[in-house]
Amino acid sequence: MSPSTLKVVLSLIIYTFTLVTITRAGDPDILTDFISPITGPIDANFFTYTGFRVLVGPQNPSPSPFKVLKATMVEFPSLNGQSVSYASLQFQPKSINPPHIHPRSAELLFLVQGSLQVGFVDTTNKLFTQTLSTGDLFVFPKGLVHFQLNADDKAPALAISAFGSANAGTISLPNTLFNTSISDNVLALAFKTDVPTIQNLKKGFST
Repeated sequence: MSPSTLKVVLSLIIYTFTLVTITRAGDPDILTDFISPITGPIDANFFTYTGFRVLVGPQNPSPSPFKVLKATMVEFPSLNGQSVSYASLQFQPKSINPPHIHPRSAELLFLVQGSLQVGFVDTTNKLFTQTLSTGDLFVFPKGLVHFQLNADDKAPALAISAFGSANAGTISLPNTLFNTSISDNVLALAFKTDVPTIQNLKKGFST
């Protein structure tokens, strides 16, 4: 094999390995049945999470328009290494889960109560939207910007979301852009507006 051919073959091998590595990015595989932070014996309580009981009994209206209850490895340590987590999304009338991203997982949403307008934007800036009714499922692909809106002015909505990661992560675009230390000048240039407009937008996130 000539040096030039060998170089091409090695380049292809490196490219293929890199592509496979990127494609398989996600929660790492574990070499044990489960991961326990407890040094002594564990029982079934370690694998039980009771934080969602508030969803199935008599409920008091949430003081906030939109509320999330999570069951990730932070709240439920036995999920560590299992590549799965849950969240409940509670929407009061006319409330929204603003545009956001889950960098480590797709989201499979099941609408338990009410109706929701949902949507995501792909990497070509195409918007996919749907109005969901009770019992519907909708998938938000991994890493894409998406949102949920309860447009009903009277009825609340409740959804359960499943994730293929024990820690899917959430990046809220409004909060990340307007409630961090990104320069007003940078944001004004990015949004093709002026600094006073950016400062007015930031006021809504300062409380």
